[in-house]
Amino acid sequence: MHPPPDSEGLHEPLPRPLERTLRLAVLGHVEAERRRRHPTVVHVGRPGGGEVVFACAAGDPDDLGVRTDVLLALLSRVDHPEPLVWITRPGDLETQDDDACWLAATRAAAGELDRPVELVLVGRHGWRDPRSGLSRSWKRLRARSG
Repeated sequence: MHPPPDSEGLHEPLPRPLERTLRLAVLGHVEAERRRRHPTVVHVGRPGGGEVVFACAAGDPDDLGVRTDVLLALLSRVDHPEPLVWITRPGDLETQDDDACWLAATRAAAGELDRPVELVLVGRHGWRDPRSGLSRSWKRLRARSG
């Protein structure tokens, strides 16, 4: 069963390649970020297949226009027909104000590009789509062999 055309975000059943891609985003975060407290990082591209990042710093402008420009610049630097935006940050994956601001900027950038751009939140134990609430989590994520 497919979601209604006006519903936003990811819905079941997820295509297997997207499942693997999102798992790779979590695994990449776990392997790359050992600190429990770290800055929010906006990733654009495909996990394991080329990405560009923007590390947020305290005092960065939180204006929608600036965030949209950041995303448009990142999206212009990736060579993938269906780039993904994923945000890594400490804490649980409940949507926070900052996540909602990045989601609004992602929507604006997608509108300017006239193409869909998916956004997910990624933490140490899983991922979550802030629009639909769809998520996956693992107690202990490990790289698959082979």
